[in-house]
Amino acid sequence: MQNFRPGLAHAPITPFTPGLQIDFGLFEKVIEFHLRHGAQALALPMHTGESVSLSDAEQRGLLAFAIRAVKGRVPVIAHVSDAGTGIAADRARHAQDAGAAAVVATTPYYWTPPPAMVLEHFAQIGSAVSIPFFVFYTPGELGATKIETDLVLKLLDRLGNFAGVVDASLDWQFMINIVSNAWRVRPDFQLVSGTEYMVSAGAVGATSMFSSLAGVAPTRVRQLYDICRTEKYFDARPAQEDLAALRQIVKRAGAGGLKGALRAMGRECGQPRPPLDALSAGGYDKLAAELGALAVLRAEPRGW
Repeated sequence: MQNFRPGLAHAPITPFTPGLQIDFGLFEKVIEFHLRHGAQALALPMHTGESVSLSDAEQRGLLAFAIRAVKGRVPVIAHVSDAGTGIAADRARHAQDAGAAAVVATTPYYWTPPPAMVLEHFAQIGSAVSIPFFVFYTPGELGATKIETDLVLKLLDRLGNFAGVVDASLDWQFMINIVSNAWRVRPDFQLVSGTEYMVSAGAVGATSMFSSLAGVAPTRVRQLYDICRTEKYFDARPAQEDLAALRQIVKRAGAGGLKGALRAMGRECGQPRPPLDALSAGGYDKLAAELGALAVLRAEPRGW
């Protein structure tokens, strides 16, 4: 397996035209923004990139476009999740052929399979490629299916390219159990923070981070990541608190919060696709006012 570490991986949104088609011209601007502002890798299309609202052809096209636009400047991590194991495995093969540096997948959408079936789902996806394979654990979105230490150890036994877990659970005990057991089997196994809560994840052993808020506040996200990589977690507390406050504001705004925040920063990316709700005029005004009161955003880039 390649010795690949994501580092600070930005997770871009997917911009849409007024007719809710992918706006590839604007997507190229999104990519260039992330590359100019601290991205060490790109992970796409993640859930914040509305992956489940994209058709299979759209996901493949978006990934291939991104890899061409990046031109090797940073690695591209392909999100290949699907409810169907065969679809996800085929999407992983396409990602590898297109030039992705790694693939990441979560538990099957919609289904709530028992552990043995989840193991087989991941094993088939990982074995479809030779590039690094990461499992994305996001129980807040897919809470009915749990990932346990035993499943991780079985995947390590079956997959030489199983590189690590991207954790969005914020569960300290889960993270500790995973790394303490996985490192005995594979010392280079990675814990990756799936959110900007890098202080807690870093203290457990995370060395990389996926960030959707990097599209809103890339300067502060990079500061948090860089401080945590030096393991000066007390020094990282102000940056962590700033990003926690930003995350709560965006979350309170609902499904349209992230694109609304980008709009407030001068980076209009269109509305989300149904069934996600667009922000109402009043909802956007409230969000913009809350963001305007955040002192940390005064040091962030405006516009493209």
